[in-house]
Amino acid sequence: MLGTGGTIAGTSAAPGDNIGYTAAQLGVAQLVKAVPALAAVPLEPEQVAQVDSKDMSADVWRALLKRLAHHLARPEVTGVVVTHGTDTLEETAWLLQRVLAPGKPVVLTAAMRPATSLQPDGPQNLLDAVTVAQHPGARGVLAVLGGVVHGAADVRKVHTYRIEAFDSGDAGPVGRIEEGRLRVFRPWPAGEALAEATLARLVDGAEWPRVDILLSHAGVDGALVDALVERGARGIVVAGTGHGTVHHALESALLRAQAAGVRVLRCSRVAGGPVFAQPGDVLPAGGELSPYQARIELLLQLLAD
Repeated sequence: MLGTGGTIAGTSAAPGDNIGYTAAQLGVAQLVKAVPALAAVPLEPEQVAQVDSKDMSADVWRALLKRLAHHLARPEVTGVVVTHGTDTLEETAWLLQRVLAPGKPVVLTAAMRPATSLQPDGPQNLLDAVTVAQHPGARGVLAVLGGVVHGAADVRKVHTYRIEAFDSGDAGPVGRIEEGRLRVFRPWPAGEALAEATLARLVDGAEWPRVDILLSHAGVDGALVDALVERGARGIVVAGTGHGTVHHALESALLRAQAAGVRVLRCSRVAGGPVFAQPGDVLPAGGELSPYQARIELLLQLLAD
């Protein structure tokens, strides 16, 4: 079990305060001890980082990838649970799936309430995540929250406060944990791991290429695109309106950037639904990728060059 911090490890001065807490205060070993049912499970807790996931960084991702690769290669390890914050969980999940595509389960879990809350959701989420990690045949990167098992490609945070804050959109969940039993609805996440050379550049190489996300909205112009190109951006994801439509002024700037060698992907700022590619597209469509996943895709493409 690899700990990275987050609200699941957060504490507040007042038990009734579910907003004004400080994330990433308790170690992962402490989280395990707080769940009596885990005492009988052969777990190895390891603290990889201790951050509020809003502050997730390339350095933490590198460290997590290294430790996951190490533990997944151990034949005696059935699976790995990663404790994480909810804010960037979907980004980390997609990165890990795309890079590792593990044949064993890597299960991310988190909490919407700190450990000191009168209604902490972390302990049950942790127990459920271990249940999934031990399940025969489980594989790929998953997220387990509120008794629901989400695939890395589909999981989205859809609410700012509710405990039931995550959803899998049109695809639906991979499964559910009910009274300690896992019910599986559809296949586990699958894919191909990155080539060794790309993985090496990702984990041990120089600074990652800069890839940014911009939003299309009423009254937008191309100033931010021009500024990003000047700052050395190698990729830009634009979160368009509706079905990935982009304001004409912003599109003009993105086309200039694309002509100058900057890679561009066009997604939607709408929470659900894909952006389909169409004949005559001047900016490539991101398909079913969220803007945050598309940023990771561009990053990996640039590292593979």
